[in-house]
Amino acid sequence: MTTPHVPVPRGPLRLRMGRSPGQDVLDGGWWPQSRDLQVELADLIDHFPDHLGRVTRAVVSPPDWDLRARAVAVSGRYVKIESFPRDDMHLVVLTTSRRARLRLLVVPHDLTDDQGEEALLAAATHGNAHPARELLDTVTEHPDVDPRDYWTNG
Repeated sequence: MTTPHVPVPRGPLRLRMGRSPGQDVLDGGWWPQSRDLQVELADLIDHFPDHLGRVTRAVVSPPDWDLRARAVAVSGRYVKIESFPRDDMHLVVLTTSRRARLRLLVVPHDLTDDQGEEALLAAATHGNAHPARELLDTVTEHPDVDPRDYWTNG
């Protein structure tokens, strides 16, 4: 006798978008709950804010995920997945139906709550001028940084 599949309960999508996509180094941050690319990307795409457009393509940083995939099934369709040519970028770039290219920090799933929340805040702060890797290094190595003073460029 086989046991029926019981879905794993998931928390709410941990996504924080900046006010003005396309104007900063990062357009926001996403904090997945695991390293399972297909599960996490499907969750992000299925719950992505409608006003930003429907996600049509994703480019990911391979070291953030356990397995690579070429596409992910979402709401009755497939979204193509590509990889950056170099590793360790901690980014996902989403292309939307509105032809926007949104650069999101991928926050490692195993950061503490304080670190993860600060990384999301920093990635969504208007005026952020820090690349994803630098932002994550600061959040994990200098927990005493005040986000209001540090994450903007003036």
